[in-house]
Amino acid sequence: MGTASGAGPTTGTSTTTGTSTTTGTSTASGAGGWPASPGIAIGPAWHPAVAPPAIPDVPAGEPALERQRIDDALAAVRSDLEQFRAGTARDAGESAAAIFDAHLLLLDDVDLLAEVRSRIDAGEAAPRAWSAATLRVAGEFEALADPYLKARAADVRAVADQVLRVLLGTPGAVTPGPGTVTPGPGGVTPGPGAVTPGSGAVAPGSGVLVAADLTPAEAAGLDPGRVAGVLLAFGSPTAHSAILLRTRDIPAVVGAGPAVLDIPDGTPVGLDGGTGEVLVAPPEQMLAALRERAAEQASRRARAAGRASAPAVTRDGLPIAVGANVGSLADARAAADSGADLVGLIRTEFLFLDRDAAPEVDEQEAVLREIAEAFGGRRLTVRTLDVGGDKPLRYLPAAAEQNPFLGVRGLRYALRHPKLLADQLLAVARVARDVPVSLMFPMVSTVDEVLHARRMLGDAIALAGGAEPAGLRVGIMVEVPAAALKAAAFAPYVDFFSIGTNDLTQYALAAERGNAALAALADGLDPGVLWLIDAVCRGAGERISVAVCGELAGDEAATPLLAGLGVRELSVAPRTVPAIKEAVRAVDLADATATARAALDLPDAAAVRALLTAGTVDQAAASRT
Repeated sequence: MGTASGAGPTTGTSTTTGTSTTTGTSTASGAGGWPASPGIAIGPAWHPAVAPPAIPDVPAGEPALERQRIDDALAAVRSDLEQFRAGTARDAGESAAAIFDAHLLLLDDVDLLAEVRSRIDAGEAAPRAWSAATLRVAGEFEALADPYLKARAADVRAVADQVLRVLLGTPGAVTPGPGTVTPGPGGVTPGPGAVTPGSGAVAPGSGVLVAADLTPAEAAGLDPGRVAGVLLAFGSPTAHSAILLRTRDIPAVVGAGPAVLDIPDGTPVGLDGGTGEVLVAPPEQMLAALRERAAEQASRRARAAGRASAPAVTRDGLPIAVGANVGSLADARAAADSGADLVGLIRTEFLFLDRDAAPEVDEQEAVLREIAEAFGGRRLTVRTLDVGGDKPLRYLPAAAEQNPFLGVRGLRYALRHPKLLADQLLAVARVARDVPVSLMFPMVSTVDEVLHARRMLGDAIALAGGAEPAGLRVGIMVEVPAAALKAAAFAPYVDFFSIGTNDLTQYALAAERGNAALAALADGLDPGVLWLIDAVCRGAGERISVAVCGELAGDEAATPLLAGLGVRELSVAPRTVPAIKEAVRAVDLADATATARAALDLPDAAAVRALLTAGTVDQAAASRT
């Protein structure tokens, strides 16, 4: 198979530098997949059937019958999505499960359903009416400048396809290969061997699913016991499907280029979802080496799980706290079970979204106390409400913004709605009398914002009764590049910094993190982003502690780099806690500091990944010559 420009790997011997894949004796131009879900997968390539369903040109039945067909199809897809959501919430927490909320809402969209029924009453059959209405809605979203609303087009298309397949009785877009399973009732068919309600017999075997991309429902429906790994031509490591693959423990490489779609079914494929390496039809000795690496990874995971509750201390005796990001009470319980030292981030938005009014102070206090109880009284890091941008509140309509990601969001939003912030601060102040709490404000740009918020916190503490709780610490999320560069100016007014590398990366590199076309740019290991992290650590001085709570914190390869820059707390997804603790235990701080200094001098993220993979400063120096 030939090499496509900007594409992924070809057949033959394959080696990888960073995330770039070379195959045979030639290098794929701009090649390489992006690591999206860690782990090693080996198996035969398997291509799902992806042809869109054809709408037959047949006369419509009676309008009442066609409307019933629509209602039945919506009910079937709703049932499937609710099962996927429930399973994801159970396995990965509410934050990951919330991905399906937008899809479920579309099934009940009043305007969309009114148009479908109007078309049916005008004589169209249910499939054609549904297709035309959803195509129009998706087109309208696609034409919008607002990146959040523009992204809704993909949600509309995904749901439209699911419902249409049910209406037509055609298999799901991800259709299993021979001898695996049949579609579930909602037409969302998992990969080989996954079981859905109403599915057929399961055949043994495991393969590497190769596709252009996956919808969230398709990703959630894959069975990690049967799908060895996923290789996508397109997509982004921060896309919803990639997030769900990580929660399912399915190794995945994304953005590998359209050439991977030409890999014949049954071709041996190996991939490393932690590095982006892809091997296509490699010789047996390379597969053997990959199997050995997989066995080593399994052994490390078992060892990490066995001592997950023990403190994470570097080889030279420096403790680094490993906390967990939570977005619900279920997340907190999972975090406690994972061995997390603290709750490193409570995304309090789950209390405010998808409801008709803001929660009262008592409700907020009760939920925070439940989380504290689940965590055995360990420290809670509470982020104040971070809405606006991609997370609007329907009971507080906001003015239209050309770019909400650069608009009124985070602390900016909260300060413009003081009752909302005051109630939340009062709930936190009450809880902090009994539980150690770190309170942090998101999306901070100026010192004045912090001073304003601190005055409001002082009022809340007075209202809660008594002096400032001894266990209360106050900090800011560092997500804005300007805030990172002037960290020293914030230091007199806070107790800690928590670096949100997801937003910091997209703002520093002008690359929206959910945009698959910019996946190659939106990399937190870019030296420009590392310089900003370094600036925060230097600006913090000796008194202010520095944490990282973005995706970068959960990247085992980045652990020594972050420690070397001066980060002393990491907050990650609950299921990642044991592995990150194990990564901390492998760190030698002197080596890590030298590695971090070397990384700052490298030209791009690929070179930084090569340095981290090599693990030595000498090799990094050689790569620059």
